[in-house]
Amino acid sequence: MNLGAAGNYAILASSGIRTTGVTAVTGDMGISPAGASSITGFGLTQFGTFATSPQVVGMVYAADYTAPTPANLTTAVGNEVTAYNDAAGRTPADSLNYLAGAVTGPQTLGRGVYKWTTGVTVSGTVTLNGGVNDVFIFQVAGTLNFSGSAKIVLTGGARACNVIWQSASQVTLAGGAETKGVILGKTAIVAQSGATLTPGRALAQTAVTMIANTVTAPTC
Repeated sequence: MNLGAAGNYAILASSGIRTTGVTAVTGDMGISPAGASSITGFGLTQFGTFATSPQVVGMVYAADYTAPTPANLTTAVGNEVTAYNDAAGRTPADSLNYLAGAVTGPQTLGRGVYKWTTGVTVSGTVTLNGGVNDVFIFQVAGTLNFSGSAKIVLTGGARACNVIWQSASQVTLAGGAETKGVILGKTAIVAQSGATLTPGRALAQTAVTMIANTVTAPTC
């Protein structure tokens, strides 16, 4: 899955990035076409093309910062949409409506394309087993919910950058959820108190909202 310039960000959104509580982000954040005023709760200090935050180990970029940041963000957001459409359009599905959308661990899933025509709820321990080049694509036509008990485990060399969660509606990480992989959200990505996305990326075509979360971008 080629994320293009969107792969440079731990969090990328179009309309807002918000946090309450102490959120810890390792990796860059970006927002476009909205400006820096739509990033709240991070205590930003701007330095021309970027800003810093005590809650971000990385840089924060906004569409109203100094050039070339606006153009770079336009490219990244465009690449995000392209990646979303790519993930949503992958065929054929290796599994259709697996477990009727209630993916309850313990479960072990191999590489492939998993497609649901409705929403999906993930709970319990779900192990993704595969090699370093194996790709896992989860296509969700409705909402994608990780319950508080959800724990994504990678084994056999599987890497978070090859795990793609594509949802046409809101993605919610309930408090306590331990999620891994790249979330490509058509609408909002909401992480409730204590949820983690480590390693992973939250790439939303609207807003990312967090409450004292940990997000760490993959290194691959």
